[in-house]
Amino acid sequence: MVGASRQTRPVRVVNVNWGAGEDGADGSFGFMFVTDDDERHVVQPSAASAAALVALCASGAPLMWDPEARTLIAGGLVGTWFDPQEHARDA
Repeated sequence: MVGASRQTRPVRVVNVNWGAGEDGADGSFGFMFVTDDDERHVVQPSAASAAALVALCASGAPLMWDPEARTLIAGGLVGTWFDPQEHARDA
């Protein structure tokens, strides 16, 4: 896919952790993307970015993770852009 590194893989599982922190604080968020080759990729976004990521992950759009660029790619938000199976590579 154009713009993605050769390591880009379909996301199979998304897990999210939240640490409360002090009362009134945003706390801290950690997302783990598990790709189709069972690799685990962890990011720690800001609270605002975490809210956007949760909405994106809950949208049902097919997700791809590019570990080289640390980029989450979502397809099919409007129309069809790519087939995650077509872009999957053998490990």
